[in-house]
Amino acid sequence: MDNWFISAAVSRSAESEADRRRLAALVDPGVCNADPAGGGSPSDAAILNFALNLEYLEAEFYLRATTGSGLPDEMTTGTGVRGEVSGGGSVNFSSNFVQRFAKEIASDEMQHVAFLRSALGNAAVARPAISLDESFTAAATAAGLIKQGERFDPYANDLNFLFAAFLFEDVGVSAFKGSASLLSNKTYLDAAAGLLATEAYHAGIVRSALYSAGLTDDTVFDSVRKISDARNSLDGPADDDQGVGTAADPNFIPTDENGMCYGRSAQSVLNIAYLSPNPVSSGGFYPAGMNGDIVMSAASA
Repeated sequence: MDNWFISAAVSRSAESEADRRRLAALVDPGVCNADPAGGGSPSDAAILNFALNLEYLEAEFYLRATTGSGLPDEMTTGTGVRGEVSGGGSVNFSSNFVQRFAKEIASDEMQHVAFLRSALGNAAVARPAISLDESFTAAATAAGLIKQGERFDPYANDLNFLFAAFLFEDVGVSAFKGSASLLSNKTYLDAAAGLLATEAYHAGIVRSALYSAGLTDDTVFDSVRKISDARNSLDGPADDDQGVGTAADPNFIPTDENGMCYGRSAQSVLNIAYLSPNPVSSGGFYPAGMNGDIVMSAASA
């Protein structure tokens, strides 16, 4: 996605409501129908800031795993309450392959943060409080990877890191897929396709690495399925999340009966980010909630 597109999108106040609703669809078809703040459809800046909140989380997760530290302070300021990041640390990678693709993804996510902050200018939200410790333990407990009272450290080793990355990456793909049916403007469609493609590359690498790990430890396949089932339980009744299959029957690419990836609304994404199937505005990976206007998850039960 080119910088000129986002810059133009932020200043589209003179264009039609229909155009603004199509832009909103880049992140989520659901938010086109209701403003979480109660005043009609959300602004262009609100949509981009929702994406920026998500990019802060991914950038902090991958940067800490690969470098031992997160985003520089100057990339975390903005409107709303600037929060701290709890948890995180360098992974002592045993696989050069995993380490190298993790570094590349970390670079991508940092560039995404810089890109969105530059496009939004003074309207950019600050990095909210982010949990990279208690949130993963809660998620792993809910998925059945660990027992109540145990601790899950996503930075302890390659496999834990891959489980944690899997929790994020498929969600990013489904978020952008959810917008496709409402896009008619070619510029918007091109931009959404670029973002979707990047997320799909990331997810595909993580899924392939987990399948490879399962070939020497078949409990990996069951653990991935449990994470997938946990996401399904959070974002609604539809069975639209898949693991990586088995050694004999792999599932590298999660698709529906038409061979297409699944989509999620912004509210469903927030159900997963907040680790709650209920309509809430904070929790999980964002203990104090996101910054901006789009902050409420859905009633997914």
